[in-house]
Amino acid sequence: MKTATHNPLLDKLHPYPFERLNALNAGIQPNPAYRPISLGIGEPKHPAPKLIEDALMASLKGLSAYPATAGQPVLREAICAWLLRRYGLQLDAATQVLPVNGSREALFALAQTVIDPSRPGATVVCPNPFYQIYEGAALLAGAQTAFANSDPARNFAPNWSEIDEATWAKTQLLYVCSPGNPTGAVMPLSEWQTLFELSDQHGFVIASDECYSEIYFGEEGPQSAPLGGLEAAAKLGRSDYRNLIAFTSLSKRSNVPGLRSGFVAGDARLIKRFLLYRTYHGSAMNPIVQAASVAAWNDEAHVIANRAQYRAKFAQVTPLLAAHMKVALPDAGFYLWAEVPAHIHAGDDVAFAQALLAQYNVAVLPGSLLAREAHGINPGAGRIRLALVAEQSECMEAAERIAAFVQSFKAEP
Repeated sequence: MKTATHNPLLDKLHPYPFERLNALNAGIQPNPAYRPISLGIGEPKHPAPKLIEDALMASLKGLSAYPATAGQPVLREAICAWLLRRYGLQLDAATQVLPVNGSREALFALAQTVIDPSRPGATVVCPNPFYQIYEGAALLAGAQTAFANSDPARNFAPNWSEIDEATWAKTQLLYVCSPGNPTGAVMPLSEWQTLFELSDQHGFVIASDECYSEIYFGEEGPQSAPLGGLEAAAKLGRSDYRNLIAFTSLSKRSNVPGLRSGFVAGDARLIKRFLLYRTYHGSAMNPIVQAASVAAWNDEAHVIANRAQYRAKFAQVTPLLAAHMKVALPDAGFYLWAEVPAHIHAGDDVAFAQALLAQYNVAVLPGSLLAREAHGINPGAGRIRLALVAEQSECMEAAERIAAFVQSFKAEP
């Protein structure tokens, strides 16, 4: 009997970091004296805003009609209004924005839209460490990957100069993440200019993942808010946003990861092709979700309150941990990117995470699982990612346990 065939590109996919961690932790029994606390998964835990819940409940009759893939005009207009308030940008609601079912599926789908695997050496460039969707999207589109390692000397921003000219020449898509996951680094205007010039020279598309853009630590106002890709393009006179698509999500901004709602915006030519792909892919947004999304994009008060909660957590947790580990407040986002002390398990991030789980029942994500070996190193090795997504008291309790864990090693002769 013949076995069924399958797409051989699926065999190239790597296990997800949490899959790998679960396998590594399979034999570990966490200390039952402590209740479990997880700082491993970047899933917002603050309550969903009532205005979004109310909008969902008020729009249930929308289930009686098929939604258009392009989304309702009122949603696209709400997105454009937010872009104007947030970045001072005026985009065309009909041609330059498109609602998507969360940034994750859109980041994946864009690669399927823009990659031409028939061109020799088709390449997708990613930061390293990175959100694993970038790699999976590249591999399933028939491309190969190249990585730019994070640079500790530049607050862990990717070192794009590690990508040589021959690789840039084969590049069809570049993923950037600003603020970064897991490092929180925000790309400055000069870095955007460099990437735009490379894009003009080699013709690749830039996918700007900005799902953490609304969590930052300075005072309220445009001076503190992270620079966005579209904003950078406008500042540099690229008002057509050529070869640039920005991805934004409500998951982190509005504490609704289960809503699966976001948008893409930018180059109208790319948006048109992306809409065509999504029409066949069956990616229309639920009309109830669209109504809730309109309410979310039209309100900023809940976002300001959300930022205040994160500021308070980071203000307490960061100095507590910094007294025992090398860690600093990131540019933005809700992760701490902490260095494992060299005297603890020889700085091995996986061993550190396993021992912490066993002794203090705190789960963290080893940095090496978020990266690939590139340019002779794994840039995530020796670090752990801490997602400060739980309530403040739980984050503080976890930080106190981590501090006690580190101190226990110092106490040994």
